[in-house]
Amino acid sequence: MILHFFKMNGAGNDFIIIDNRDLSIDLDAATIEALCDRHRGIGADGLLAVEPAENGADFKFRYYNADGGEAEMCGNGARCFGRFTAHLLKEVPDRVTFETLAGTLTAEMVGDDVRIAMSEPKDLKLDTGVTVPGLDAALHFINTGVPHVVAFVPGGQAFEELDVFTHGQAIRQHPAFAPAGTNANFATVLQPGHLEIRTYERGVEDETLACGTGMVACALIHHLLTGAPSPIQVDVAGGDTLRIGFKKSGDQAFHHVTLTGPADFVFEGEIDI
Repeated sequence: MILHFFKMNGAGNDFIIIDNRDLSIDLDAATIEALCDRHRGIGADGLLAVEPAENGADFKFRYYNADGGEAEMCGNGARCFGRFTAHLLKEVPDRVTFETLAGTLTAEMVGDDVRIAMSEPKDLKLDTGVTVPGLDAALHFINTGVPHVVAFVPGGQAFEELDVFTHGQAIRQHPAFAPAGTNANFATVLQPGHLEIRTYERGVEDETLACGTGMVACALIHHLLTGAPSPIQVDVAGGDTLRIGFKKSGDQAFHHVTLTGPADFVFEGEIDI
């Protein structure tokens, strides 16, 4: 079977995208994992499939991690999905809605960037009390479409040399977050309202250049800890700076959460699977 695909990246977080609106493509987890393999496949942090909507949106969003497992959401993937459906398929205007396992999202084209209206965060817990060896930082938890732990750590050389893989793996596999596990984010404050982050992604099982839902998690926790106002800027390992907007009601309830940043088309191709 010849698979027609597109490759996109959002702030360095890269994705294979397939148009499966006719539901003719049925990929199992092993095939998706092989396609995402950076040595023997196309190479990607995950795979996105465009499918027909079931509940009134423009499209249905299916997201699979690099290990082939389906996940609820991906912020950078959602921005790429929005750009792909709005501009490459050329069937919808500059505002696109799509159904995900985390709810229906809206993508808007803002110049060269894409703004995603995210699902409302849930399951917030400041300072979970969880600890991992070698990391002296409080671990905060929030679900921004998928589960995330956020740890604020020192900046500068210490941040550059932080062992994200070891600490991230320990957090991801910690019994406190079983059975689903969690993503792990390490953030440092450059100045109030401006963060730099590094992320260990569940499903990829390694550090990635960016994670949209992780950026949102870090920004919201930063606001709760410091009162920094919306929007909050976040620098990611891929070199881009993204903006997280939000409104808050009560002490800890967030709504109208948005993620704005780049979503770039890389190439189009075919592969025999």
